[in-house]
Order: sequence, then C-alpha cells, then structure tokens
Amino acid sequence: MRILRQVSALVLRREITTCQKTMLKKDCLLRIHPSVSQAMAENKPVVALESTIITHGMPYPHNLRTAKEVEAIVRAEGATPATVGVISGEVHVGLSSEELDHLAQSKISQKVSRRDLSYVISKGLSGGTTVSATMIAAHRAGIPVFVTGGIGGVHRDGENSLDISADLTELGRTPIAVISAGVKSILDIGRTLEFLETQGVCVATYGQSKNFPAFFSPQSGFRSACHVSNPEEAAKLIASSLSLGLQSGVLLAVPIPEEHAASGQQIEDAIKVAVAEARAEGVMGKDVTPFILQKVSALTQGKSLQANIALIHNNAKVGSQIACALSKQMNDRGLKLKIKQSYITVHAMTILLQVVIGGINVDFIAKGKTKFGQTNPGSVCQSFGGVGRNIADSLSRLGQETLFISATGADLNSDAVLNYCKHMNTSGVARLKEHSTATYCAVITESGELSLGLGDMDIHQQITEHYVSQFKTQLSSATLVCLDGNIPTSTINYVCCFAEKRNINVWYEPTDSEKACKPFLSNAWKSLSYSSPNLAELCTMNKTLGPVTICSDSSGKNGFFPASVCRRGSFVVSTTQHLL
Repeated sequence: MRILRQVSALVLRREITTCQKTMLKKDCLLRIHPSVSQAMAENKPVVALESTIITHGMPYPHNLRTAKEVEAIVRAEGATPATVGVISGEVHVGLSSEELDHLAQSKISQKVSRRDLSYVISKGLSGGTTVSATMIAAHRAGIPVFVTGGIGGVHRDGENSLDISADLTELGRTPIAVISAGVKSILDIGRTLEFLETQGVCVATYGQSKNFPAFFSPQSGFRSACHVSNPEEAAKLIASSLSLGLQSGVLLAVPIPEEHAASGQQIEDAIKVAVAEARAEGVMGKDVTPFILQKVSALTQGKSLQANIALIHNNAKVGSQIACALSKQMNDRGLKLKIKQSYITVHAMTILLQVVIGGINVDFIAKGKTKFGQTNPGSVCQSFGGVGRNIADSLSRLGQETLFISATGADLNSDAVLNYCKHMNTSGVARLKEHSTATYCAVITESGELSLGLGDMDIHQQITEHYVSQFKTQLSSATLVCLDGNIPTSTINYVCCFAEKRNINVWYEPTDSEKACKPFLSNAWKSLSYSSPNLAELCTMNKTLGPVTICSDSSGKNGFFPASVCRRGSFVVSTTQHLL
C-alpha cells in the first residue's frame, strides 16, 4: 500500500493541460489497437471496417472467415485494418483475432447504431457497429477512410413510414469517406440519393461512368453526381473535402465486379419476395435488413452470400488503394493540416498517462489452524496479485488511464485473473498457450508467520524486450513507466534506454531483495527517476553498485565527484528519504 500511495500521489501531481484532462476523460471508452495507433503515429494509411457484417450480416463461420479475409486484403494493399466493434461496453478501433472470434460466435451481440451507443456502453454490452456508429468511432480516431459492404438508406414506402437509416444523416454530419457497393438494393435507392443530396453528401461512382450501383447489381438505374476513375482521383476528392473543413462525408460507390454480377437479376427477384414477406410478417426497423438478407440467401441457395462476400472483398481492395493514395498525397503536399488535426486528436485520446510493466499472479494463501504436522486443518484462499498488477489496479481504480503489460498462460487461472481485472486496460497482457499463469502459494502459521512460500513465476521471463517493443507508441506518450523486478533484466535495460532518450520518468519497484539488483547490473539505473525499496532492497542496490571512489577528473585531482557518483548519491538520498 505504501508503494501504491506514492505512485498515486505522483500521478496526481503530474501537470497536464485542462484540454488533455477533458479529452482523456471523454474518450476513456475508446480503445485503439496498438497496430492502429502505431500506423497513425507514423502517418501510414488506416482503413476502418464495420462489424455488423460479422454479428448480423452473415452466418458463422462465413462471417469470421470473411472478416479475416477483408483484413488480410487491406494489409496486402499496404494499409492497416481497424475493425470497429463494441466489447464489454468499450468501443474498440481495431480488434484482435480473439475479439473477432468472440463477436462472430456471440448469440447476444447487439446491432449498434448511433442511437444505441450510449445504452450499449452504459450496460457493458458487446455488439457490431453499423455504418453510422463505425463512422463516429473512425472520426474520433482520426481515420478518414471507411470500407463497408453497402450503406443503409430510405426504406421502401419510407415516404409514409419515415424509416430512414441513420447512416444517411451520419454521412451528412461526419467527415468520413465511405467506400461501399452503393445502397443496399432492398431499399428505395432514388429517395436515398435525394436524401443524401439534401444532407450535402458528395456521392461519386468509382469507375468510368456515373451509374450508381445497387449492391448486388453494378447498375441501379440512377446516377451519381460525379465519378472518379482511379485511387488517385478518389483521394484528391476526399482530400479536397477534408481540406475545406466540410462536416459532411463522401460516399464512393464501387460497382460489384462483373464476374460476380451475373446472378444479379435472380437476387433482385429474391429481394422482391423477401421484402413482401417482411412486410407481411410486420418486420420493422433495424430487424428488416438481417431478415431480408437471410431470406434472400435462402431463396438464391447461397448465391447472394457469395456475391456479398465478393463485393466486400472488392470494396476492401479499392478502399485500401484509395487510403494509400490519400496518405501519400497528405504526406507529399501541403494538405496535411486538416488530417493532421485529426491525427493529433487520436494521439491525445490514446495517451496512456502511465504504463506498468510487470508480473501478474494468482495467489494462494494457506493458513494452518494447529501446530504443523503431515496433514493439517486450515483455510485456503485465492487472490490475485503480482506487483505490477497491483500497481496498475490501484491506478485504474483511481481513474487514471493505465496500460498494463504482462504475460499469462491460456488457462483457467488466466481466465479468472483477467476477469477480475476487467476494469483495467489489459490489452498489453499476452496469453501464451505453452506456459502456465504465474502462481504463488504461501503457507503461514496460525499466528500469521510465513512458514513456506512457493512461486511458479517462469512466465514472467516471456515479458521480453521484443514483446514490450510492440508498445512503443504507448511508451512514447507515457508520463510515467513503472517496472517491477519480476521482468527480465534485458527488458528493464531496454525500457530504461527507451525512456531516457524520450525524457520519460521511470519508477522501479524492486519486488524483493534478490531482484532489486537488476537495473544496477548495467547503467540502466541512471535512467530511473524513482524507486521504492525497503531497507534490504536498498542495501542490495548499493552492494551491486560496489564501493564509491571519490575523485575528480582523470587525474584524480580537485576533489570533484564523477557524474555517475553524484547521480548515485542523489538516488540513494531520495530512496533513503523514501524509507524515512
């Protein structure tokens, strides 16, 4: 508790601007995947992807396979995919493989539009984000390009029902370029285009003509306001819109490839039947699209599903090419300002004021009730610990944004401890199938004295410098990095060197007297700003450094202390004051 109080006091004393405080508090529910934040920090292209196609658009396992294929296409084209979804009440921009699998298999995932975001977050639910919700998350994350299958629109008979998708109003107020196969053909395309015009949305067809596509068909009978022929032209259009500061989006309609459009008429006929059935059964609102798509898939014996997958693949390819072209133009020309402002916003939003790197344990405490023999009555209790975990836990409970980097096994103990740590940002915790989660068992006497302690801590050696280096962006934006003595010496050396180059404060918690020496086996200790040893640990530190020889320069004259000795002296003084 002594350590936690001091770390907490240090955090609360940090000087950050009112703007940063507000932004951090406002966006604490937005989780940006490390690969996405890294790409954006380096001004590399990122493509946002929605997740209702995973949760409501396709059956399992087609949904999971398609999601992973789309991400692979984005990467192959040179961009970073950022699939957006809601996991346990947090909006994620970029999903891990495990999170994709969770959304794909969940039977209770919500369909999350703009109106649903507040409710789903407040209840801690999970779900797939629609076009409108994905646009909101992408914009807040500073991602200007978003790829989807098809957007929502004005439903048939919408002039009477007023059933109009929130996707359209979102396009009118969120400056994102949406790449889609046009409007879903189950909708009233003409009225949808009229509504988009009223909202001030620039609608362009990607190709050699203005023919507006109808999702499964390359032509709908309607025309866009303009067309662009290649990624460079599309990127110029998007850059112009962003540079003007328009608060409306751009819709780029990409026709389905001709080789997959042959079954278009059969699908259109099936859609008419499905729409009639939906009306007869009283299906309304957000349930209409999933109902019709499922019916159409059955009526076409899966051909609509195949066409759906094909157009999504094509959209991902085209959208990624456009994102790469836009990124290049932003970097090459004087059009960086408007985009850069968004990038700065995401950087501030994802600042992690503290990064804690250390151990996470499952602890078992066995207390005897009588004098010890071979078998003794007593009590056994389980708790969750690890010095690093305890510090990150305390900071999180104090409302501080903290990333915890550690490693566990992929076992029941790991499930238990991570479930207990739901309030923490554990996105930096690796789950390793070949290893066991660290455990510690303490056997204490009836009076509370430690009789025997056993620890299986080998997994902490997997918190390597290579693994930690994956979080360079978060480390760079931290005001404090806290290390515990459980992690390898090489990792401590790496973090200390990294922090010194960037003027980042480093706190070392020695953990025990045997591990207290780690930073002092090299010059890493010179990068430490703070440490919190007990007397035994401080003695270990001092012993590791060896005797101090007072001298001045290379000749040994003038009675000055070498810089390293002065540094050591101030360090020992500060740690001694801590003990007092």
